[in-house]
Amino acid sequence: MNSIRERIYAYFSYFFYFYKYLRYRLFISLLLSLLVGLLDGFGLAMFLPLLQMVDGESQVEPEQMGNLAFLLKGMEFLGLAINLNTVLLIILFFFTFKGCMKFLEGYFKVVFQQFFIKKIRIRNIRLFSDFSYIDFVTTDSGRIQNTFSSEVERVNLAYRSYFMTIQAAVLVSVYVTLAYLSNPQFALLITIGGVITNFVFLNFYKKTKSHSRNLTQSTHSFQGLLIQNVTHFKYLKATNLIYRYSKKLITSILEIEKHYRNIGVINSFLQALREPLTMLVVITVIIIQVELFEESLSLIVLSLLFFYRGLTFLLSLQNQWNIFLSVSGSLENMENFSSELEAKQEKYGDRRFEGFSNAIELKHLYFSFRNKPILRDISLTINKNETVAIVGESGSGKTTLINLLGGVYKPERGGILVDGTDLHDYDIRTFQKKIGYITQEAVVFNDTLYNNVTFWDKKNESNLKSFYKVLELTSLKNFAESLDDFENSLLGNNGINLSGGQRQRVSIARELYKDADILLMDEATSSLDSDTEKQIQFSIDRLKGDVTIIVIAHRLSTVKNADKIIVLKDGVLEDCGTFSQLMQRSESFNNMVSLQEF
Repeated sequence: MNSIRERIYAYFSYFFYFYKYLRYRLFISLLLSLLVGLLDGFGLAMFLPLLQMVDGESQVEPEQMGNLAFLLKGMEFLGLAINLNTVLLIILFFFTFKGCMKFLEGYFKVVFQQFFIKKIRIRNIRLFSDFSYIDFVTTDSGRIQNTFSSEVERVNLAYRSYFMTIQAAVLVSVYVTLAYLSNPQFALLITIGGVITNFVFLNFYKKTKSHSRNLTQSTHSFQGLLIQNVTHFKYLKATNLIYRYSKKLITSILEIEKHYRNIGVINSFLQALREPLTMLVVITVIIIQVELFEESLSLIVLSLLFFYRGLTFLLSLQNQWNIFLSVSGSLENMENFSSELEAKQEKYGDRRFEGFSNAIELKHLYFSFRNKPILRDISLTINKNETVAIVGESGSGKTTLINLLGGVYKPERGGILVDGTDLHDYDIRTFQKKIGYITQEAVVFNDTLYNNVTFWDKKNESNLKSFYKVLELTSLKNFAESLDDFENSLLGNNGINLSGGQRQRVSIARELYKDADILLMDEATSSLDSDTEKQIQFSIDRLKGDVTIIVIAHRLSTVKNADKIIVLKDGVLEDCGTFSQLMQRSESFNNMVSLQEF
């Protein structure tokens, strides 16, 4: 039983994928397509008695319409005379009602399509927000960028073409059924011929699907290269490597173009081949019916009329299915991407963090990355409002320790207690709201100074007061006053209009604006010149005693006034104490001070 269920799911996997998002809406679309086809078919069927009247037949018998005789019998049941005027009115009724259903079908198609894309985008954004950072760092950034941008449009096309395929399939089924009702033998022969010709297309469908998957992979690669081109543009330009890198981008573009071209060639060939093949089948069957079975042309004409309608939608079905296959790789990628995000979600504790009040304790902390030990048996205490510096050679585990303290990583063994409670028993998001985090590369958004500092908080009297306060604390007031539009001035992409020191002060101001209890600084001043660093250090010193500051130190000036200095070496806490204490007892710290290498 499970095997049958799995086969059904595999065969209709795309249908179930859309159903997961659309639910009952999917069946509304199918029902409207069915009504459109039935109303069109019934309207066409009424042309047969109309033609018989034109030929001069005074009496039209229901039996002359074969199994569709119920239409004329229904008219008799309603007391309607079967004459020219009545038949014309019935035809008008069917096609008018069909027009109403066609409008509803088109309207709901647009509404449901936008609903589907909205659901995908919102789902992925929410999943990405809770995506584990440790998994994020090993994920292809090009794939993330491509899936969130151009892949969404290709999935949108997949949705449209898939449902146009289903719509066409429903209409083909309706017209084939009506053709069978009017002339079963003729319809059966046409169907057999159609099935035989469809085998011609199967190999082309497989090739289209293969090219679609390759196209998705090539686009991921291109997006990854493009992101790096923008990120490292200054370096590439300054070293004249920009042209060599451009060749990589061009090669990737040519690869994408090749897959698009192959898909286009296959699609064009199929469009050219379909109609001649179908007409060959129809003509062959008419000759067989008339010459071999001596069938009446009147019933063949009605059946053929239905098949002609069906043929239009059969061609549409095959064309839309091939378009769908050409973007099915994007659909598969989107589902896999969402599933991977879902499988690697952060796990949150149940307890809400209300604010830091006492101390952070690290107890026998161990952490590994990709089976490589980074930190081993770290135990220490950080008291509220202390300024703590972390020093050590490159690769000693300083940034990893900061990431653990900020809840970005989770310890492999041991624990981090915040006010006596394990950090990961809290809902870590409520803890991180009280964390200020400043890195070496300052984060500045392409927006106004006010929005950068307040993170798009509503501009009211209370928020403006807090905004001006942090400008004072971070020595940004004079800079802000020098801008043309003060807090409304745009800072440019990644703060391109600012100096390094100004960018860092904007980052610090943002963290202070949100009233952080703990300020984490990961070599925030290491890339700045000495004068700028002094200005930043002055801003930080003004916070001493009011905020818990944990800073990865780069220069002597950063650590000299710290309450506590942690010395890391090869992932082990070698020593901990004040500057003077470490100078007296730690040889490695003395070496770092003399070399200014933290």
